[in-house]
Amino acid sequence: MSKHYGWVVVAAGALITCVAMGAMFALPVYLQPMAEDTGWSRAGISAAMTVGFIVMGVSGFGWGTLSDRIGARPVVLMATVLLGAGLLLGSQASDLLVFQFAYGGLVGAAGGAYFAPIISTTLGWFDKNRSLAVSLVSIGGGIAPMVITPFASYLIEATGWRSAMLSIAIGALIVIVPAALLIRRAPTLTEPEPAPTPSAAAQPKRASTGWSALRTPQFVVLASVFFLCCAAHSGPIFHTVSYAMICGASALAAASIYSVEGLAGLFGRLIFGVLADRLGVRKVIVGGLVLQAVGIYTYIYVSELPQFYALAAVLGLAYGGVMPLYSVLARDYFSPRVMGTVLGGMVMTSSIGMAFGPVGGGWLYDTFGTYHWLYIASAGIGIAAAALALAFPAKKKDVDEDQMPGQAVAA
Repeated sequence: MSKHYGWVVVAAGALITCVAMGAMFALPVYLQPMAEDTGWSRAGISAAMTVGFIVMGVSGFGWGTLSDRIGARPVVLMATVLLGAGLLLGSQASDLLVFQFAYGGLVGAAGGAYFAPIISTTLGWFDKNRSLAVSLVSIGGGIAPMVITPFASYLIEATGWRSAMLSIAIGALIVIVPAALLIRRAPTLTEPEPAPTPSAAAQPKRASTGWSALRTPQFVVLASVFFLCCAAHSGPIFHTVSYAMICGASALAAASIYSVEGLAGLFGRLIFGVLADRLGVRKVIVGGLVLQAVGIYTYIYVSELPQFYALAAVLGLAYGGVMPLYSVLARDYFSPRVMGTVLGGMVMTSSIGMAFGPVGGGWLYDTFGTYHWLYIASAGIGIAAAALALAFPAKKKDVDEDQMPGQAVAA
């Protein structure tokens, strides 16, 4: 198989993550019409997203471990069935608990299957340009707010939230299934492991099993920073549409803020990916986390739509650029054979962090009648993430136990 096939995996992964994550994270634009139509509370609807993040994290660990054994393709296909079923059931739900189960349980379980398996497969294809490749895959998540969220908003206004959710469920199945068939493991992960040479045997090895990798200081710090990073931005991301509407923006204009964040995230992924390949991943992550915290805090001074757009550009650049780099740093520390487990563990901890934002922001608004405390608290968490990122362990100068020098796939 051509070494350049890795770029096909990158393109397929970007498309899959765009549609899948866009379908899951479009819930904020459903929030107000659902509350008006059903009488459900904002906190109750937001809780579906919180449940989704928790389930996504737990299932992400399972999906990642499973992908180490059977590959990413079957995992993505199974998850897509769950995604379609969850959106279908959610679109027809007449009870809040049923909706929370459908969106939080089924859609959340599906969401955990896309990051770890696809990114771990992509990492296996690349030696050079690794940060750029992973950033390009994650561009799908950045495009999603520009495509899926406005599309969902348009469908909601045209046909109602139930028909919109059903349409997106059908569309997701039509797009993701063919794209998933293009996902293949890198040759180095399917060929027999070569016999070790004396020089390689004398060097320290990376953790050889998933469970041993999860007990290392490298994983603990990585997962903790990822947790705080996501806990910081999940609330602002989820509630910004509602906040903008409170400030006087129309529903469609408020939803377009996500488009600005998504566009900025595209540039962030490219810029941060290139900088990470040149300056080092750790330095870029710390800088991006500081920028994210400052951007979140600035929301308390925003009230006009142009200001929302300007701040969305900054915040999208920051968190959009940082998010893909955690997996690149993980690849510096761990073997490709356990990468699905490692990334799955990171998804689990980050999803728990993401879970606090939606319901926490809803509680703070219901309690104090303003979103300002959400942004203050989130900015503080973001600063804690940047401070902890300074403790990233140094990269070990060892030889990958699964790959001898010269055998990495370069693309």
